[in-house]
Order: sequence, then structure tokens, then C-alpha cells
Amino acid sequence: MGIAAGEEQSDWTEPGTHHVADGVYRIPLPLPHDRLRAVNVYAVVDDADLVLIDGGWALDVARRHLERALGELDRELGDIGRFLVTHIHRDHYTQAAVIGRELGIRVSLGDGERPGLEAINRPGRDPYASQIHKLRIAGAAPLITQLEARRESRALDLSVWRPPDDWITDGAQLPAGSRTLTAIRTPGHTQGHVVFADPADEVLFAGDHVLPHITPSIGLEPVHADLPLGDYLASLAAMRDLPDMRLLPAHGPATTSVHARVDELVAHHDARLAASARAVTRGASTAYDAARALRWTRRERGFDDLDLFNQTLATTETLAHLDLLVAQGRLAATVTDAGTRFRVPD
Repeated sequence: MGIAAGEEQSDWTEPGTHHVADGVYRIPLPLPHDRLRAVNVYAVVDDADLVLIDGGWALDVARRHLERALGELDRELGDIGRFLVTHIHRDHYTQAAVIGRELGIRVSLGDGERPGLEAINRPGRDPYASQIHKLRIAGAAPLITQLEARRESRALDLSVWRPPDDWITDGAQLPAGSRTLTAIRTPGHTQGHVVFADPADEVLFAGDHVLPHITPSIGLEPVHADLPLGDYLASLAAMRDLPDMRLLPAHGPATTSVHARVDELVAHHDARLAASARAVTRGASTAYDAARALRWTRRERGFDDLDLFNQTLATTETLAHLDLLVAQGRLAATVTDAGTRFRVPD
């Protein structure tokens, strides 16, 4: 996808504080891999209050970057009054959970993430189980073999996955200094993803729901939705029904129009639905087969050129598109022990 008009012009991952709206600063924090490079935490600041939208990944380096950035605003970690977290993924939630517990800061998360967080904290849970289950449905036995070969035996650190102090409901009115943010549930990327809208100042804290450079992964979470792409497209339509606002995304620079990017994302998924249907027409019978027949990323890479993580994402993304095509009556499906088989309807 192309770069949207009116976005910040500098490297969006540059550390520090970046003024993006009145009283709002974008703080990029590093991630431990080069796929996304950084995650944006937003500081909403006024004379007495400091609210952070998202918290970053619980890493020493990310904490140091956050401390330095807050210092540029003459603030420190202890001045944070509340974390408002868009969704359950570790690059958004875990540092908020750690700092919140340590300093007694209130952490809030969308109530649709409760099943996922409960699953993560379930005793004896296999962290690979949800991925392997989805890949089995997709008929991706070779990927399952590779994942199982790389399975780590170390226990998951559950200290970074503590429950939030409160759950955010759809439509909740949330004070952030002199602002009032409206929480809007936007399932798709995860079931409990929320965005925070400030129509008065025309800004949207979009989390991973609307990203300016990439298309968010669909349904990458420990508890799977039945039709995550359908949920996602409905959530995009909800954004289009709102007045247009400045887009403040979790990955990438701020841009001038939520609507413009929503239109691009809808067009992208329309094209991917058509391409997925063509793959089945041409002989692909599983999501894994179809994913191998498609091109990936803005560079139009072949499936075999992707690493295991991205092959897994590509396969589950394709499964989401094929499932929606079945729901729309454009394909038919049969469930077998070797995964779901897709075909053109009779």
C-alpha cells in the first residue's frame, strides 16, 4: 500500500517525543525484531494529567526510551495517571502491565480481550496451541512440523500478563486530562481491540486497527473468532461512519485522514478476496495451498521467500479470506481431518 498524503515526513521510528496534536505526543518505542521496528505510545498531556495510550513491549530498552521521552515533557513514569490499552498484543499491553503493577498505575483494557487474557493465564497452557490449531484447519502440515521443531520449553512469563485494573466497555467516555475520549470496540485484529476517538479535537488513537503503511494481521490471538475478517471489515465501516479525523496509529507516522486509509484498506481486502477466490478456482483446495499461490507484502514476494512467522501469518490471513468467501456464498467448504477444503459452489 502507498504512503498516505499528509503524514509526518521524518523517520517515524526516531526516538523521542513527536508533537502530533494539541497536547498529544507520539513516542516510538523499540521492538525486539525488525518486522515492525517500533510501536507508538501516545502521551496525552495537560497541566495536571498524563495518560498514555498503549504501553509498549516489556523490555528494558523500551522502558529506557519511554523514560527519556517523558523527561523531554518534564514528566516521569510516576506521573502517569492511567494506561489506556488498545488490545492484548504484547507490544501494546505488557509494559503497561509491568509499570502499572510496580508503580500502582491504573491499566485499562477492552472487555472483549477478557477471554484471550484468561486463556494466556490458564495453567499449563501451550502458547503454540492456538497457532497450531489454526494451521491444522488451514491444511498447513509443513508449517506445523516447523513450529513444533522450534517449540521452546521455557515457561511463559505470566507476570507481564496480569489482568487490567478495569475493563473498558464499548462507548465508554474516558477522561484524559481536559479531553474526553470515546472507546469504540473494533474487533478484527483481535476480538477486544478498541480505538479511542476524540471528535472534538478530530483525532483517533487507532492502535493496530488502521495502520498507514501495512494491513493489520487478522485474528492473531489466543482465542479465535468465527469470522475475524468479517468483524474487521465491519469495524472499518464503523470508522467510515464517523467524522473524518487525524490518524494516530500504533505503527507508522500520523496522517491527516482516517477515512482515506480506511478506503485503501477496504480496497486491499476486496482485492485479496478476489485473489483468494481465483486461487481456489485454479485448483487450491486449502488455505495453505491458496496462500502459496498468492503474492505477499508490498514487494509482491512469493510465499517461499517469507520466514516461518510470516508464512504462518500469510496462511491464517488466507484462511480468514476464504472463510469470509464461504459466508458470502462465493465459495463452499468441507471440513475434513486434514483441514477445511474449499471449492467453487456447484
